[in-house]
Amino acid sequence: MKETLFLTGATSGIGEELAINLSHKYNIVLSGRNIEKLETLKAKCSSENFVYVLPLDLSDSERLEKNIINFISENQITIEKFVHCAGFMKMVPLKLVSQDLILETFKTNVFSANSIIKLLINKRTNNSALNNVVLISSNISNRGAKAMSTYGSSKAALDGLMRSLAVELAPKVRINSVLPGAVITEMTKSIFENEEVSNRMSAQYPLGIGLPSDITEAVSFLLTDQSRWITGQQLTVDGGRSINITG
Repeated sequence: MKETLFLTGATSGIGEELAINLSHKYNIVLSGRNIEKLETLKAKCSSENFVYVLPLDLSDSERLEKNIINFISENQITIEKFVHCAGFMKMVPLKLVSQDLILETFKTNVFSANSIIKLLINKRTNNSALNNVVLISSNISNRGAKAMSTYGSSKAALDGLMRSLAVELAPKVRINSVLPGAVITEMTKSIFENEEVSNRMSAQYPLGIGLPSDITEAVSFLLTDQSRWITGQQLTVDGGRSINITG
């Protein structure tokens, strides 16, 4: 019997690539804010397995858990895999950072991941079926950048959560994170169309700028038994950017 995978942020650039690829291997729950985009994505997924659509606003903490519990019950499913691809990012210098921005960022990037994992290990809600989690973090988790303090700290918190839960939930559940560098998606394509910016960024990446498929392959590996002895790890997939100290 095929396992079921729950994917947040399914309609993002990396999320869409993940959804289409993983739908060939698992029954999949596509989650995002926009129901029309989710339905369009569903049509692109494999017809070999079940594809479910679950509209969710991850920043709405009060309704998040209730909506997921109702969804699992109504569809009479259990969820074995969870990939948290959803992310909220705004580049804002510290002097302009508000409490509302911090809260929305952390609710989407960190708090929701914690809530979903908590639900999926619950016996009553999900028959304690969860066995594997991959969190999409960022290479900024271990670095720093101007105007990225809120986003960067949320990703660092996400990886801190990953490490602690990897210990707490072992050996039943493996939890790892993937840290992408710059990836060309529909959202970032316009940035790379600027020749000056593209050349500058490309020079910082020894293997060049990434594609969504590069992230998908890493996630897919961590979800399989080929990585059965890996948990609590940050897998950086950034074309060598984080080790490049060339002046």
